[in-house]
Amino acid sequence: MKALYFSWVRERIGKSEEDITPPDSVKTVGDLVNWLRGRGEGYATAFDNEKTIRAALDHVHAKPDAMIGNAHEVAFFPPMTGG
Repeated sequence: MKALYFSWVRERIGKSEEDITPPDSVKTVGDLVNWLRGRGEGYATAFDNEKTIRAALDHVHAKPDAMIGNAHEVAFFPPMTGG
């Protein structure tokens, strides 16, 4: 699965994308966030407050309880504002 990171999520992790292989126990977007949080300080900082992270699976917005299933891509980004 390809993981894409945008804006300050990218800055805190230190990369814009990577290929990841989460364990079989990771079933939802929330599980994935928890797993990523354990990958190091930058990830822990980026995913410290889940309420400030949005996710999309294969270009479709996904809530933390969304099943990852066979998604090929997950993107993480901060909430967007209009104006």
